[in-house]
Amino acid sequence: MNNKEFIAKLAQNCGYSQEQTQDFVQCLTEEMAITFDSGESIIVPSFGTFEIKKRMERIFVNPSTGKKMMAPPKLILNFRPTPSVKEQLKKGDNG
Repeated sequence: MNNKEFIAKLAQNCGYSQEQTQDFVQCLTEEMAITFDSGESIIVPSFGTFEIKKRMERIFVNPSTGKKMMAPPKLILNFRPTPSVKEQLKKGDNG
């Protein structure tokens, strides 16, 4: 599903115009980005937790040269779904 289809479906389900829904989604993603920049997690009840984790430095092998190299540490965004969401995904339940 692309962004346009997602906005249309969300607008239809919530009873708002597509413009209002697009504005809401834009505001939501901006606020999430600000929260992640501050290093905080976001918990969405009945869905899951978005959190920033630090990936430690690691050694990897460059496949073209065979040379060992060091990957620097970095921050990544991690999502941990609730048990009910995990179960729905296992079953292939779309709703």
